[in-house]
Amino acid sequence: MTSTRTPKTEATTWLRLQERAHREFATRVAAVTDWQAPTPDTDWNVAQLVSHVIEEQQWVPWLLSGLTTKQAKSRLSPLTNDLTHEWRLYSLAATTAWHDAAPDARVNLSYDTVAVIDYLKEQVSDVTIHTWDLARALGVDEQIDVELIEHVWTVFEPQRDTLEASGLFASPIPVPDDAPLQSRLLALTGRDDRLTV
Repeated sequence: MTSTRTPKTEATTWLRLQERAHREFATRVAAVTDWQAPTPDTDWNVAQLVSHVIEEQQWVPWLLSGLTTKQAKSRLSPLTNDLTHEWRLYSLAATTAWHDAAPDARVNLSYDTVAVIDYLKEQVSDVTIHTWDLARALGVDEQIDVELIEHVWTVFEPQRDTLEASGLFASPIPVPDDAPLQSRLLALTGRDDRLTV
């Protein structure tokens, strides 16, 4: 009988990457001077983009505690206008919850019940992509940590044919096979970093 338990090294790696992704995002949040500036996510300005990422963190402790999405939703608090403070608050809460959770435990998401490690990978990937969105919106450093990019690629690349169908991403952008991995990752999610701001 083969074990299906998540290797400890994999869990440790993704916990480290979660912290790194949050540091990358925090650096860009600290650089915001215009909360109404447009972003590559055409439906959101900077404030709406940052709010989205914060709201995703709000769910984490509740879902990891075993609540359903319906139960968790009733416990979420509206964000204040101080999004920098809100990011620090909910980033810390989410990071703490990830470290307290068993990677093989099950978590109820809106679309399925998955292992905690898979939810963690999804969340790290989401924050990483939106870090680039925020950097592009602000005109600051867009280069994301290389290890983060490499690991998020392993999450998104196998979903190449289903990302657009999910409704969460725009159509993939064609880029050369020899383009930098960050460019290819962004292209999978409908983002073209070759375009000027």
